[in-house]
Amino acid sequence: LKSRSLCARHCRKENPASKFSQRAGNNRDTMRPILLKGHERSITRVKYNYDGDLLFTCSKDAIPCLWFAETGERIGTYNGHQGTVWDLDVNRFSTRVITASADATVKLWKTNTGEIIRDFPHRGPVRGVAWADGSAMFASISDPFVEYEARISIYDVPEDEDPDSYSDEPRLEIPFPKEMGVKATNVVFLNCNEALLVTFDDGSIRLYDPTDGTELEEIQAHEKKINAISFNRQKTMFITSSMDTTAKLYDVVDLEHIKTYKTSNPVNAAVISPTKDHILLGGGQDAMSVTTTSGKQGKFETRFFELVYENEFGSVKGHFGPINALAINPDGGSYASGAEDGYIRLHFFDKSYLDMKDPVPELEVEDDDDVPNQ
Repeated sequence: LKSRSLCARHCRKENPASKFSQRAGNNRDTMRPILLKGHERSITRVKYNYDGDLLFTCSKDAIPCLWFAETGERIGTYNGHQGTVWDLDVNRFSTRVITASADATVKLWKTNTGEIIRDFPHRGPVRGVAWADGSAMFASISDPFVEYEARISIYDVPEDEDPDSYSDEPRLEIPFPKEMGVKATNVVFLNCNEALLVTFDDGSIRLYDPTDGTELEEIQAHEKKINAISFNRQKTMFITSSMDTTAKLYDVVDLEHIKTYKTSNPVNAAVISPTKDHILLGGGQDAMSVTTTSGKQGKFETRFFELVYENEFGSVKGHFGPINALAINPDGGSYASGAEDGYIRLHFFDKSYLDMKDPVPELEVEDDDDVPNQ
């Protein structure tokens, strides 16, 4: 990765809160965030690796960053894109990273050195990427551009083969004719690569067969664009975030709708806690209206909901613009939020939250006279 020592010095200079993280370790009594300033424009994605010790971020400044998840120290950057980096994904063992950019390319990187292994040119801006289980292939989604249609592309990239042998052409393409009038917004492989789950800007979710591109199922999940999708650790449930001001929880097996979490503003990101029955939501007023809105009015905060009862029970403020991305550490002890203001805030849950027991709502009795005699 480029100039690790310079990045580390920059991180320490910009983020005095890192000292608190190193001093407090895992015995944090107060919830004090570490402010990460490594991007010059709004954040588009934050993501932990499988083990939770690394944090990957990307933004509209075209330079993804890698951070230590425990201290907030920046390890380095991935330089090479010429446009907004909309999405990224890291493989199971954190050896390779893929990034999707508005410069119409997907880049495959070595995680530890920042070296570009291979470029994969596309016909339009690339909105999303996802590794398959086993990390031998990945899928990308691209927008329409001039006469080219929006499409899903699947590439074979076995790690045990010479990268020079990788083809620039995808093994499979699934086009979306312009008359459909939809754009894909997120793509994820389901367990064992049995299906490819894709969300769209019309609020729909579709499953595709990754071997031949056959559409397996379609549901109308939201009334407006689905901004993000996130799975629980076991990939048995997923939660969608939408411009229609709701987040919805679904069962992966039959795409059954389980719960709905309602807010008053567009929801840009939502995650499922791996250790508690909690949902974290992020969003806020549209970015175009931010300059005329105070932080309090714009709802630029992470909101906490009870997974089962759908009740909002808390929030964490701090950003000065809509939250665009959320990620929770696989150990459940911390989470990261990235916003339109260009900052990533790394939050470590305090002891009171970690020890908190979720109350079971009691049945309300309207009047004692309505209770039958025993």
